[in-house]
Amino acid sequence: MSIGRITPDFGGSTVLVTGGAQGIGYEIASYFHSSGARVAVFDHDKARLDEAWGGTDNVHLAAVDVSDGSAVSTAVDDVVAWAGGIDVAVNNAGIARDAVVWKLTDEQWDSVLAVHATGTFTVTRSVVPHMRAAGAGRIINVTSYTGMHGNIGQSNYAAAKGGIIAFTKSVAKEVARFGITCNAISPNASTAMVAAVPPDKLAEMTASVPAGRFAEASEMAPAVGFLASQQAAYVTGIVLPVDGGVSM
Repeated sequence: MSIGRITPDFGGSTVLVTGGAQGIGYEIASYFHSSGARVAVFDHDKARLDEAWGGTDNVHLAAVDVSDGSAVSTAVDDVVAWAGGIDVAVNNAGIARDAVVWKLTDEQWDSVLAVHATGTFTVTRSVVPHMRAAGAGRIINVTSYTGMHGNIGQSNYAAAKGGIIAFTKSVAKEVARFGITCNAISPNASTAMVAAVPPDKLAEMTASVPAGRFAEASEMAPAVGFLASQQAAYVTGIVLPVDGGVSM
């Protein structure tokens, strides 16, 4: 059986992706770039950002800490000056600082909440006025199964991702009247964080996935592309699981 491919045309669009120097963020940014979009890539790691994207046409790079609201506001204004607007914003930036709750430090808690939750907020706050002025926009946040179900050693990560889910739904209600949608995906992909899991634990995690495997990071991008497309104009406030059935 042959299964067709649907690849939206994002020619003429400007897409902002945070955490776009590696992993899922890099694959999402690459997807939009190959679909004709101008792509702005934010990442805190300038060296990695330059290595991944340096010299690429129609790409704007910014080394920015997404938890710094002032820096994000300036970086977003720079993107608008470069491209004339922002049509799609993908909040993907994230880190992990795992520990069971009785060993979790203030720094581990604060840093994870800052990058995931505060970073999603600062970027969203900065792009919405530009989208309102344009009368349209797409905001897609990257959350997690852990944000709905929790996980041992990841209470900070779960709190951040759960907060992003609630944030997504609240923002969707606030901006719908302006022609802006706000959705999220919940991925289950092979990333650097997954690669760091001990082999016996990884085998156990893989066995729990009905599809029998973790996705490649690139498999997350088409789901984001759909939510960013005109075909999803009436879809807002949802969390789309892209997880091989693990959340069933």
